[in-house]
Amino acid sequence: MDYVVICIIALIGSALTLFSGFGLGTMLLPVFGLFFPIEIAIILTSIVHFLNNSLKLFLFGKNANKYITLAFGIPAILFAFLGAYVLKILTTMNPIFQYTIAEKTFVIMPIKLIIGVLLMVFSLIEFIPKYKNLSFDKKYLSFGGVLSGFFGGISGHQGALRSAFLIRTNLSKETFIATGVVIACLVDVSRLSVYIPQIIENKINLDYNLLILATLSAFSGVYFGNKLLQKTTIITIQNIIAVMLMIYAILLIIGVL
Repeated sequence: MDYVVICIIALIGSALTLFSGFGLGTMLLPVFGLFFPIEIAIILTSIVHFLNNSLKLFLFGKNANKYITLAFGIPAILFAFLGAYVLKILTTMNPIFQYTIAEKTFVIMPIKLIIGVLLMVFSLIEFIPKYKNLSFDKKYLSFGGVLSGFFGGISGHQGALRSAFLIRTNLSKETFIATGVVIACLVDVSRLSVYIPQIIENKINLDYNLLILATLSAFSGVYFGNKLLQKTTIITIQNIIAVMLMIYAILLIIGVL
């Protein structure tokens, strides 16, 4: 049963993230967490996420905008390490609020509240007519990379901020997706560099059968998502991102994610 649930979520999440640029890790992590200790769940999610992005890199990478990739990606990687360091400090902070529903406790943490509010601002912009055609000047790309990398290092929620910035750079849908994929792969490599030595030294035991099946399911999601992509406009992708950002932000703010 655990194999079926995880593979279905991997397929759906992969198809959605092709359009939005984020979501697969967010959907997979809690599902893996139902069946494995959290440290194993994080590693399994990271590997599936990287392999899925690698396939997308192979399929779409040639369309990436090199300038935006470097201007956004390099600060993102550098500040991801800083965010990871700050995480050690933030873990000592007390929750702002916590509540219980159906015997399950939800905790509202300061950092997730900040990220949630930030993402909500980006999503609301999409619903305000006068901001519909707003775009970011290239000089702000590095700042976007700093935000994305920093908050990604703290909580892993870097994909949503990346998409919120990139969707405003007036890229075509193919270039938007390809550029996001290249940046995501760079960030994934930095994350996996921490885990791989532990796996090689057998300090962490993984369920490789499940890992293979989940990855193949994610690959299937890319295939079906690509079929839909050919019939989708950049406006549709903007609307999908706006809705997903709003939902994502609300779930962060109320402590579900």
